[in-house]
Amino acid sequence: MRPRRGRRQPPPGPRLAPARSTRQGLGVWPFVKLKLRITANGLRGRPARVTLFVVGAFAATVLAVLGYAGFALPGLLGDERAAGMLLPFGGALLVLGWLFLPLLFFGVDESLDPARFALLPLRRRTLIAGLGVAALAGLPALATLTATAGMVDTAARLGGPLAGLAEALGVTAGLLLCVTLSRAVTSAFATALRSRRARDLATIMLAVVAASVGPLQLLLLGLLNRADWDNVAAIATVAGWTPLGAPYSMGLDVVAGRAWAVPIKLVIVLAAVGGLVWWWSRTLEQAMAGTATSGGRGPAARADGRGPVDQLMFRWWPRTRFGALVARETRYWWRENRRRAGLVALTMAGLFLPLTSALGPVTGMAGGMAFLVGAIAPVALSNQFGYDGSAYATNLSIGIPGRLEIHSRAAAHALFTVPLLVLVAVLAGAISGQPARIPAHLGTLFAVYGTGLALMLPISVRAAYALPESTGPFAVTSGGGLAKGLPSLAGMIGGLLGALPVVLAGYLLGTAWTWAGLPIGLGYGAAAYLVGSGIAGDLLDRRMPEVLAAVTPR
Repeated sequence: MRPRRGRRQPPPGPRLAPARSTRQGLGVWPFVKLKLRITANGLRGRPARVTLFVVGAFAATVLAVLGYAGFALPGLLGDERAAGMLLPFGGALLVLGWLFLPLLFFGVDESLDPARFALLPLRRRTLIAGLGVAALAGLPALATLTATAGMVDTAARLGGPLAGLAEALGVTAGLLLCVTLSRAVTSAFATALRSRRARDLATIMLAVVAASVGPLQLLLLGLLNRADWDNVAAIATVAGWTPLGAPYSMGLDVVAGRAWAVPIKLVIVLAAVGGLVWWWSRTLEQAMAGTATSGGRGPAARADGRGPVDQLMFRWWPRTRFGALVARETRYWWRENRRRAGLVALTMAGLFLPLTSALGPVTGMAGGMAFLVGAIAPVALSNQFGYDGSAYATNLSIGIPGRLEIHSRAAAHALFTVPLLVLVAVLAGAISGQPARIPAHLGTLFAVYGTGLALMLPISVRAAYALPESTGPFAVTSGGGLAKGLPSLAGMIGGLLGALPVVLAGYLLGTAWTWAGLPIGLGYGAAAYLVGSGIAGDLLDRRMPEVLAAVTPR
């Protein structure tokens, strides 16, 4: 019998359960079990990962205990004013940590990657709730909750049980805000973070963070020495009404007799969480798809009639061997992660060292700190051939003269460092309150930079070593790290000592150095560079095969 027309017969065999029941019956608990199962399977039979997990758990425990002790200290001391500054600022810092760390380390927790659930028939609401609850089951959330429990202790000691209860409510809302913010940002940038350009941006951010740790410590000490605590308390009060500090200042409002502020701040936090959940839901499908939308120019947009060599070089650059080499090195400095990490570290040192000298406990040292920046700048060239690795064989095969090679690499490096030195000189003169001495500061910087190059360039030829094939910005080959860093340190100290005649001339000439410092320093640095680059170029002509063997990874 033939079936009726218009009715589609089901295929023979077992029938699948409808997707509606799967969507409605799934709760958040399977996401937590999935997270724990993936974590356990990743550790099974892998001692190295087990060791790292134990170390991470120990570090999280230590940070949680230290955070609890720090936040509970104002309550133990009975200092309400200190609590009013520490709790809002500390809570805001925690929220910012939850904001930026996922951008730097996205993909570490595989169970929280939305792309893994792309083929499952899940409601958007179920997926958001499951991912959020699974995030709450991780070590970062547990450590954050333990650390902020010290705020509850402080509020309870200062204002009694009601204050402690209000602070506990705020700490819970704050943890929810942190997790929601983290997941929303991760989901929104999940597609972009899979691209190479965004990975490079994350590397630069990590280099900025690593390079700014020391200067920020000096800056913080200087600000603490000069802080006006009345203004700090006022800023903390304002921060307590923002989504960053509102959840962590609810107990303090009860202590101060402002219980009416607790529901208002709770509404502020919940409104922020609701907005983040809405943003998360709007970007979740894109994160699950994992496809990047390309906004670059296609071949038709790039078709400008220029050949590959002309596209490599700048339009205004001379079409010579020197111009081609400088253009190549310039692009390497801009695009290669390890070189960019060195430029980032130099930029942070150039901006922070004069600033910290003015705000720190010892004032009037902005010029001396700028003098130090000029010696740090050439350090990035101490192993300039190591960045090339085995690719340096191309330069060897086509027979580039040693001096041409050295001059082109130094010129490409100077395109990035010389503007920074000018900025450092201007900053040092402005901070010291002597803008007329900016040309003198710049002359001193050029003298130190030139003498540093005169020493670093021969060192880069004689003491070249291979870097690992990893693209990590701070990666070095294992073993002998201190020995490989000693030539760079020696070159930096030598550059400082070599520029001492210019520094002594500045003290001897007095006010005349204000206008004579720039030409004298520039001439001294240029003469030192010409001598050092000539020695390095001749040495490279004799040692090209040895340099290639030294920089080739084994």
